Amino acid sequence: MLSIDALRVAYGGAVEAVRGVSMDVPDGKVVAVLGSNGAGKSTLLRTISGTLSLHRGRVDAGSVRLDGADLVGRDPGKIVRLGVVQVPEGRRIFGRLTVEENLRAGGMASKDKSAKAAAQERVYDLFPVLKERTSQRGGLLSGGEQQMLAIGRALMASPKLLLLDEPSLGLAPRIIGQIGEVIAEINRQGTSVLLVEQNATMALGVADLAYVLDVGEVSLSGDARELARTDEVQRLYLGHESEAPQERTTAAPRKTLSRWTA
Repeated sequence: MLSIDALRVAYGGAVEAVRGVSMDVPDGKVVAVLGSNGAGKSTLLRTISGTLSLHRGRVDAGSVRLDGADLVGRDPGKIVRLGVVQVPEGRRIFGRLTVEENLRAGGMASKDKSAKAAAQERVYDLFPVLKERTSQRGGLLSGGEQQMLAIGRALMASPKLLLLDEPSLGLAPRIIGQIGEVIAEINRQGTSVLLVEQNATMALGVADLAYVLDVGEVSLSGDARELARTDEVQRLYLGHESEAPQERTTAAPRKTLSRWTA
């Protein structure tokens, strides 16, 4: 599905944030990208989503392709129409708009009314609490509910590939665990996911494959469960005494996650 080859990205003509990164997101998989602040994770997502130029960055070399189509230099709106949608770090919902208005904004790229209705029903199935708060302003939601809304807004575009930038940031441990469950459920429903996270326990627990970025370069990559057991990942991301994440569940898909009420 998504193929990144020898990508190099710089800011301001001097600071190179991504240095020859190559990675793949296979169709139907969850791929996690780990790394500390400044490792190049957000830059990677900006490049894929077409928003890099808004941050005064540029691609100096390499390629980013979705099903063979080159994404570098494309307008962000066109990339959304190709099936790639990003949930930005910090959620960035429209605080003055209601839950329903935020969701409608996420589906603006589609002119198919039946498709938008189906997408909204999917969002409400995943996040029942949003259905209860359709008329409430986004800015009045809790942090966990705002994260639900940000993910739901992205799903309104019916993406092939969902980009998640630090979805657990600033949330309570209980909510972080529920985010992992939702990501797995979204993937089971047929959406591929590229997950950028600092919470390695959650990310490796839900991912099929994982990459570790270190100062703009891929330092480790492979099966998520196998990486979780390596000494380096245990030491740097999971802690010396941490156990590897549990095996990802293979249970039949569930229609809703009603226990996530934030």
